[in-house]
Amino acid sequence: MVALERLLAGVGVICVGAYLVSCAQGSWFQDREKRAFDELVSAIHAEEHDTSSWSAARRAHFEERSGSPVTALGRLDVPDGGVSVMVLPGTDDGTLNRAVGHIEGTPQPGESGNVGIAGHRDSFFRGLRNVEAGDELSLTTLQGVSRYQVDRIEIVDPSAVEVLDPTDYDAVTLVTCYPFYYVGDAPQRYIVHARKIAFETHASLRDRGPR
Repeated sequence: MVALERLLAGVGVICVGAYLVSCAQGSWFQDREKRAFDELVSAIHAEEHDTSSWSAARRAHFEERSGSPVTALGRLDVPDGGVSVMVLPGTDDGTLNRAVGHIEGTPQPGESGNVGIAGHRDSFFRGLRNVEAGDELSLTTLQGVSRYQVDRIEIVDPSAVEVLDPTDYDAVTLVTCYPFYYVGDAPQRYIVHARKIAFETHASLRDRGPR
């Protein structure tokens, strides 16, 4: 009995350790991707930066970092849900453990139509439980920043793929499992529908300055 208790305790420690490592890796990946993405956005408009008065070392560093690799399609920000996360292509487990994923078959972030994005309820999309109709969110891509307003939230069965049907207006649909604190495989899906209300290029945002 004592040996069994020790074995179970050891397994528990290993599981907790693996979870903490996974969280740390996800956080590290997010930080790296956000830095690379922001640098790439800056690089696109590098010709608009006057670097003539910069030191040679600073200018070389800027040009080197402008070529940083980036795999993300964009960044999703949902302020009322405390969500700020990179969007990667695909929705396999490896992707969703590091970020949220663009749902294949829906328009790419930045394109017209109904963009589908999925995330885990117990990690990056946990904060969606605090989002309400009327809240705003944004999707930043290399083209600019698309702003959306949540028009409805619904709970559906996993088979309800119609939530991702094409729309005749620009929208984003966020998908996660439900209930948020369910133990095991959650039986339903939590769907946040948001309609596009504005778009701003990076150049216009920079010219306008901070709000």
